[in-house]
Amino acid sequence: MEVKVLFFGVLAEVSGTSIKHYENVRSLADLKLKIQDDFPEMFHYNFRFSVNNTITDDEHVLKAGDEIALLPPFAGG
Repeated sequence: MEVKVLFFGVLAEVSGTSIKHYENVRSLADLKLKIQDDFPEMFHYNFRFSVNNTITDDEHVLKAGDEIALLPPFAGG
C-alpha cells in the first residue's frame, strides 16, 4: 500500500522536498515514525496532519492512495 505525503512551508524546506511516497504504513502513527526516521529535524517544528483534506489524529487508519499533508502553522490575513 502506498500513500503520498505533501510537505508545506518550513517542512518542505527541512525535508528538501514537497512530495514523498511511503509504503507499508497502516496509520498516521506508523507514518509519523517513518517520517521521523527520514527527517528527524522536522520534529522540532509544530505541525498537523491532514488526510484527504481533513485534519485528523495519529490513530487515523490509512488506505492505499491516501494523500497526507503535513501542515505547519500558517499566518496571514
